[in-house]
Amino acid sequence: MSPTIGVFPASGGLGSSIVNHLTTLVPASELILVARSPEKLADLREAGATVRQADYDAPSSLTNAFDGVDVLMLISYASFEIRHRVDVSIYEPKCESETDKDKQAHKIAIDAAIKSGVKHIFYSSLGFAGGLGDESVAHVMGAHLQTEQYLAGQIGKVSYTSVREGLYSESFPIYTAWFDPKNPVDEITIPHSGSGPGVTWVKRDELGEATAKLIVDYAKSPEKFTYVNKKVLLSGQREISLAETIAILGRAIGKDLRIKEISVDEYVKLPQIGDLHTYHGVDLSREWSTAWQAIKNGETAVVSPAMKEILGREPESYEKTIQDLVGGL
Repeated sequence: MSPTIGVFPASGGLGSSIVNHLTTLVPASELILVARSPEKLADLREAGATVRQADYDAPSSLTNAFDGVDVLMLISYASFEIRHRVDVSIYEPKCESETDKDKQAHKIAIDAAIKSGVKHIFYSSLGFAGGLGDESVAHVMGAHLQTEQYLAGQIGKVSYTSVREGLYSESFPIYTAWFDPKNPVDEITIPHSGSGPGVTWVKRDELGEATAKLIVDYAKSPEKFTYVNKKVLLSGQREISLAETIAILGRAIGKDLRIKEISVDEYVKLPQIGDLHTYHGVDLSREWSTAWQAIKNGETAVVSPAMKEILGREPESYEKTIQDLVGGL
């Protein structure tokens, strides 16, 4: 009997991509898809997948969500907000920091998976920390590192693979002061000069494809799988400085763009920044700005061969992804 593969959350951006690629690799009947809005998965239910409702924001809904799952793809909350939207007062011991709250949300999902008998957990981490490192100055990476540490502490109960998903090519707005190709400014003001080290940008759907192939490789031959109780970095094919990133964006929309380096204090006061980085009444602009220091430190500049090996081809270039995304707007 083939192992059952679960995905949670299964209807978000990365989750949808992973699920779509899984359906080309295994029968839908081998999938258990768990989502906040299961109605979005109606077509997959009709194709034979098991579809269930659960939500990070409602921890009790996770209690039996993973029953019958052998291999679980656990996707972190789809936000660079470290605090998951949960009522942390229900947890013991009481959490004190934003990072601890995030860890606790993932911990509940991991514990529920273990209780349900899941044998292996794939976790969607992030491509900071210098590839496979265990330290990062990026606030957004803190919860991922703690979740990886928690998973490592569960060996014996469950095995795991942490997939360090590289920075999405499509996520350029959050690294460019929310640059809008439809209403472009000439000058992009960020706390970074634009010089290297840079970012190994990678297309989100190719991350979904590579992750799906990793999951199926494990499900078919756990004893031969390379990344049991390990991390794997999925990156783009080359490092691109933020200055070159901006230049590529400019060429795609036919406009000369430039970076103006400003201080973090100036950045957090930009009129468009406060609202866009505010979550549940908390302005996280200053916390988010640590991402630029991480980029300066080279945390996002590591090129890994894993994507090419898994996909069987070179990852799509940043230039092509951006041209397809914003060209002709």
